[in-house]
Amino acid sequence: MTDDRTNKTTGPRRDELPMPDYDHVPVGTLTHRIRALDAPALEKVLEYERAHGDRAPVVTMLEHRLSELRGGAEPSGGDPGVPAPQQATPAGGSKVSPQTAAEPDGPERYSGTSSQPRG
Repeated sequence: MTDDRTNKTTGPRRDELPMPDYDHVPVGTLTHRIRALDAPALEKVLEYERAHGDRAPVVTMLEHRLSELRGGAEPSGGDPGVPAPQQATPAGGSKVSPQTAAEPDGPERYSGTSSQPRG
């Protein structure tokens, strides 16, 4: 008997997934994107993951979300094909950029401090 988790030929094909670019989705944005899926769609993604990558953190994440859906959670609105918004730079981050850099000018050394006597 063959374990479906190790048989790479079982499971849905990539073009059958509700997330067409699933193989290229960064794990960090996957949590956001699967929230729009209903239980049957998420089951298909989980089956695909187990048959292909079988990455433990991803399988755990998908199983957890599936458990939430089976417990009464609703899919969020949105399109699972659209990536999560980029996070803004944290407050207090560096403001240094080519636009804020000083003008390329010679140093102003000893301005106003002449070795010549005053007067």
